[in-house]
Amino acid sequence: MNSFKEGEYVLIRFGEKKFLRKLLPKQSLSVKKSVLKFDEVIGKPEGVKINGFEVYRPTLEEIILLGFERKTQIIYPKDSFYIALKLNLNKEKRVLEFGTGSGALLAVLSEVAGEVWTFEAVEEFYKTAQKNLKKFNLGKNVKFFNVDFKDAEVPEGIFHAAFVDVREPWHYLEKVHKSLMEGAPVGFLLPTANQVIKLLESIENYFGNLEVVEILHRHYKTISERFRPEDQMVAHTAYLVFGRKLKT
Repeated sequence: MNSFKEGEYVLIRFGEKKFLRKLLPKQSLSVKKSVLKFDEVIGKPEGVKINGFEVYRPTLEEIILLGFERKTQIIYPKDSFYIALKLNLNKEKRVLEFGTGSGALLAVLSEVAGEVWTFEAVEEFYKTAQKNLKKFNLGKNVKFFNVDFKDAEVPEGIFHAAFVDVREPWHYLEKVHKSLMEGAPVGFLLPTANQVIKLLESIENYFGNLEVVEILHRHYKTISERFRPEDQMVAHTAYLVFGRKLKT
């Protein structure tokens, strides 16, 4: 039996509420008038239900949304998992990322790719991303660099894919192009339409097979008697631009 152990993080659900907590002796979670004592969870199997609380091991999505410290706007899982798919990653591939931020996309790339090189110019964000991944035992295949990618010394043609999350990505196009293998996929995240237009005006000599998408994600209430959309949804978060390296 793969029972819960002292010190591990668990997902606790009570009604529609979700919590991510570390299982420590003599601690508890109180919601309304119900109490979950963590001593009663330690040693129990996953999926146990106690006093109306359901307890599971968290998914990567839940770790990112409920457990990561945020020093920046994160790339939401609705976008990050699609990004990983569009970059065509697997455990045989090395991927470049820059604009690490709080490490939300990095956590996904690390789980999918064989190796990730990530560059972050702001030391506070660089340290936060490291802290987030270490906290949940993630990112053992990640190489962190506290430097702006434009100033980094990177060999040419070594990456199978790249993702760029900086304010003015058009300044980096030539260097990204050189770092990628022939035909490799690339992605960009941009919050405004003006930035997308500026990128599209600059990109055509470096990358082809272009796409621009946005992803809207709506949850529904799971109560059968009043099944309907949730009152709030994560709609527009950013534009995603994808392309493939052109031979120049």
